[in-house]
Amino acid sequence: MDNEKVILGIDPGTTIMGFGVIRVVNKKMQFVQLNELNLVKYKDPYIKLKKIFERTIELIDTFKPDEIAIEAPFFGKNVQSMLKLGRAQGVAMAAGLSREISITEYLPKKIKMAVTGNGNASKEQVAKMLQQTLVGLKELPKNLDSTDGLAAAVCHFYNSNSKSGNTKSYSGWDAFVKQNQNRLKK
Repeated sequence: MDNEKVILGIDPGTTIMGFGVIRVVNKKMQFVQLNELNLVKYKDPYIKLKKIFERTIELIDTFKPDEIAIEAPFFGKNVQSMLKLGRAQGVAMAAGLSREISITEYLPKKIKMAVTGNGNASKEQVAKMLQQTLVGLKELPKNLDSTDGLAAAVCHFYNSNSKSGNTKSYSGWDAFVKQNQNRLKK
């Protein structure tokens, strides 16, 4: 089945985690699904992380992705928000890595550039472009976190044959550790 693969895209968050799934058949994208995990009702931050992990595992078991594309945290002014977002991303990555699925991170600007041609595009512009690009994506959701997840998958499809400095790819725990020696405590 070299001509077919499934890509799961994730937009991590501790309020809403968006995700989208595409299937690639003979180098052509097919829309499969997009949705979100709403975490607003959970007050405990650790329960939110648990829910992110469980939902990511559920998505992996349901769609059997060959690869996962995940939006990397962006550097903002609020350090606490950045920390929460990094934890959400890490938990989603851990779920994929626990199943030995290759994971690639993409910067938000890289995703927007790949989908719209403009690294500063709005969420609405990204969603509209996805709607025009993917057959079967008829209605856009109220929250655009799910289209952000789908955009990560589409970005990965476009970049699958060329790696640049804005992406990091891991094929398992060993690869992650090897590529992140500076993060290890000795």
